[in-house]
Amino acid sequence: MTAAPPPAGRAAVVCTIGAVLPPRAVSNADLTARLDTTDEWIRSRTGITQRHVAGADLSTTDLAVRAATQALAGGGPAAVEALLVATTTPDQCCPATAPAVATRLGLTGIPAFDIAAGCTGFLYGLATAGGLIAADTARTVLVIGADRLATLPGPGDRATVPLFGDGAGAMVLRCGSADEAGALGPVMLGSDGTGADLIRASRPGALHMDGADVFRHAVNRMSTASRQAATAAGWDLTEVDRLAPHQANSRITSFVARQLGIPDDRRLGNIAEVGNTGAASIPLLLAQAAADGRLKPGHRTLLTAFGAGLTWGAATLTWPDLTPPPPSGRSRT
Repeated sequence: MTAAPPPAGRAAVVCTIGAVLPPRAVSNADLTARLDTTDEWIRSRTGITQRHVAGADLSTTDLAVRAATQALAGGGPAAVEALLVATTTPDQCCPATAPAVATRLGLTGIPAFDIAAGCTGFLYGLATAGGLIAADTARTVLVIGADRLATLPGPGDRATVPLFGDGAGAMVLRCGSADEAGALGPVMLGSDGTGADLIRASRPGALHMDGADVFRHAVNRMSTASRQAATAAGWDLTEVDRLAPHQANSRITSFVARQLGIPDDRRLGNIAEVGNTGAASIPLLLAQAAADGRLKPGHRTLLTAFGAGLTWGAATLTWPDLTPPPPSGRSRT
């Protein structure tokens, strides 16, 4: 389905972005020392060479606060009127993560809630932010994707441990006009609960993933949603300057780009350095690509993701001129 369009002339506009990674990087060599796998096996099947893993002293809330702090330091609106946290790994089942994040940012009193849509969570958050702005419930919304996915696989699972890392990304959206750079275009979202067993974790350390079926669904769902989002925005896929896919697996993102006819030099990626960071994946990718010059103001950018649920989505925006975060996106504390 498509997120409801805002009133004529009103749109959610990206005005700042931030991202953080835990300071500890875990290389493939670190994993092969304790798992029955090899660096070549991991690289050839996932494209990952390292991932960042949070210690016990760095929670999902901590990561969310740090990414949000960086985004808020980039300028933009003086006030945030709503806050959303997309996460699969909240620090506790109840209460939600978002109110605690808001309070630590000095934003007590504003609406704040979590979104649980797997690795598609950040796109669900963007669509929700657009709806809040369209309804005039909030004129500025802070959307955060934060996950500690490295906690989900069993410690000896050679198939899933190499895939996941931790991190957070944040984006502030304000009420603006649909014709300005940074305006969020149509957001296509979908779900299919019949595939819920393909990616599931009843508790940390108990992740199950059916790799072959996940691969097939991810490629098909992301490709279809991307075509729908581009069509709804009035874009031809040949006009897309940058494809920013959820960093699940380099083979998945390569197949999606191929199905869409988007050349590899227009496909953004950072999975080699960070792995799959869940709901943090897309904002981390955008922040890093903007910082290192791969993503420039004026680039027509197509976002797409797929995750547990099953969930999927895609959205369009023309990248604005922002003050980028530090190139590493790495937490300094």
